[in-house]
Amino acid sequence: MRSPCVANCGLGEDDICMGCFRHIDEIVDWSQSTETEQQQIIDACAVRKQQYVDKVNTQILNREAYKKAEANIASAKLTVK
Repeated sequence: MRSPCVANCGLGEDDICMGCFRHIDEIVDWSQSTETEQQQIIDACAVRKQQYVDKVNTQILNREAYKKAEANIASAKLTVK
């Protein structure tokens, strides 16, 4: 499934991208997600988009934030196994 990224990345206060409306963890884990999980993310994004209509980007999605989320996800996956 194609990523919902619209190349307008900027995180809101709760780490939701104001471009595609994915949480940073969903962005980082996108390529590892199954097609069913990706569809669930896209469905959640549609709901979030309605909730965030009047909000604006408060920070750019930078490499540091991405790497931190990536480490959190990797750690969580090791804990589950």
